[in-house]
Amino acid sequence: MKFLVSIIILIFLQACKQKQQPIKITSMENTDAKNNPYYSRTDTTKLNVSNDEWKRILAHDLYAIAREAATERAFTGKYNEFDEVGDYYCAVCGNHLFRSTSKFASSCGWPSFFEADKEGVYYKRDQTYGMDRVEVLCKRCDSHLGHVFDDGPKPTGLRYCMNSVSLEFVGDSQK
Repeated sequence: MKFLVSIIILIFLQACKQKQQPIKITSMENTDAKNNPYYSRTDTTKLNVSNDEWKRILAHDLYAIAREAATERAFTGKYNEFDEVGDYYCAVCGNHLFRSTSKFASSCGWPSFFEADKEGVYYKRDQTYGMDRVEVLCKRCDSHLGHVFDDGPKPTGLRYCMNSVSLEFVGDSQK
């Protein structure tokens, strides 16, 4: 019995001695925007930038999604399960895209919205991979954001299924 008590005390003391690793807080700030001369949250002038120039400026994953229409893996995006109040902007150019009040939990694996800023996006038919979908692009820089489907909630019935990589969030408290 003394042996068992000694072991328990030893384990307890060893556990108290271990150092806790600090929790890493991930910033939602788009640090790549600092190296992008075309990025602006106020300028809505249409951009005409070559893909070669975007490739030089943008991070690899952002370039692949925004300029080559790649898709991030489901349930991996930083905004998939994100519930802050604020606005979503294009991570490439800073154009306003969505308000957080239009975001909803769709359980599809990507951040979903039922309404987009009409001045922020435009649409293009996408028949890649044998599917017939509607692609959503940034109106300012022509970057791929995701797709829109007609299975969303009221009032619009739409589900804008977006790539987190293509988005930048700015909370109301940060403005």
